[in-house]
Amino acid sequence: MNTKLMMAVLVVAGILLSIYYSQHLYREYKSEALKGLERTAILEDEVITREDIAHLPPPVQKYLRYVGVVGREKVKSFTVSIDGSMKTDRKRDWAHVKVQQYSFADRITRLFYLNLKMFGVPVIGLHSYTDANATMLVKIAGLIPVVDGRGKEMNQGETVTVFNDMCIMAPATLIDERIEWEPIDSLTVKAAFNNEGIRISAVLYFNEEGQLINFVSDDRFYSPTGKTYEKVRWSTPVSDYKNINGFNLATYGKAVWNFPDEDFCYARFNIKDIRYNPGTFQ
Repeated sequence: MNTKLMMAVLVVAGILLSIYYSQHLYREYKSEALKGLERTAILEDEVITREDIAHLPPPVQKYLRYVGVVGREKVKSFTVSIDGSMKTDRKRDWAHVKVQQYSFADRITRLFYLNLKMFGVPVIGLHSYTDANATMLVKIAGLIPVVDGRGKEMNQGETVTVFNDMCIMAPATLIDERIEWEPIDSLTVKAAFNNEGIRISAVLYFNEEGQLINFVSDDRFYSPTGKTYEKVRWSTPVSDYKNINGFNLATYGKAVWNFPDEDFCYARFNIKDIRYNPGTFQ
């Protein structure tokens, strides 16, 4: 083999290896999602009854009736497709982002795979939460790590995120016995969620129509790099309710850090699709 041909082969091999390694986070995401789908596929199918929601505070019952969960299948898992924009800090511009997510309600698992571009360069991220252990990995072009978060603060913060998903994306899961409810008034409820010994709380705000309109928690941490953690109030106002596959769900939401000096909205999400108990990976 002559030198030029050998160099060409090495270049092609290098490109192929780079492509392969750049897809590592996606392969991990898909692998864990398939495990969850296999695990939940054998669970018994059950239907939500009026008795299942009878113990909930009136605003939560009204919300579940508005969404339309009574008489429908209990949620063992769900998958979500999101189109939106994010910013990593207050000074940066918004970056378009696409999100795929799988969540599982039995052995609580959240797999949040994001793909965005910054300065024209693809940035890949994977939030993973299993057995109350959370990691946050973000890599430029899927190769160069820029965020690697883990530890007790991350575990607690992602437990808040899991409960937030339950409230907004899968309201049928609010019958879960791991949730303790404390009514505040006719439109406001405090909830405590305990998973694997991590206990977090949030205040849920509803309107007269029965829609959830905001979720506020003081149990999350602002961590732009995954190395430092600052406890900051976190809220997710939601709106634009539409029918998605037979359920009335919020399709637009914002994620906001409520700093003492100002609010920092770092994510704006449009929910494109939600599917409950999917049989296959999509």
